[in-house]
Amino acid sequence: MICGLVWRLVPMGLPGFFLNYGGGVLWGAMVVLIVGAILGKSERWWVTPLAAAAIALAAELFRLYHAPALDTFRTTLAGALLLGRIFNPWNIVAYWLGIALALPLHFWIRKGQ
Repeated sequence: MICGLVWRLVPMGLPGFFLNYGGGVLWGAMVVLIVGAILGKSERWWVTPLAAAAIALAAELFRLYHAPALDTFRTTLAGALLLGRIFNPWNIVAYWLGIALALPLHFWIRKGQ
């Protein structure tokens, strides 16, 4: 989470493409590692990546839901960081890329349990 916050909030002079989608990649990696920590070693190998991919998809699709209070919250920094502001299907690709890149670390941690 700290890496993602630094990525989004510290001005590093990155182009917008890397700033936006790099944060999505980090977020996807975080999700798969958190899901792996919650599920532990007992599940079949494919459950963690599948659950993480589903969570990432649901998080992006949630941006399609609009309610006045929710939209007001989304305009704040906390709302933008937690929920995002607009739906972008390319974010799903970035999340899934982050999940795929973090899977070797997940399996390495799982092997050591």
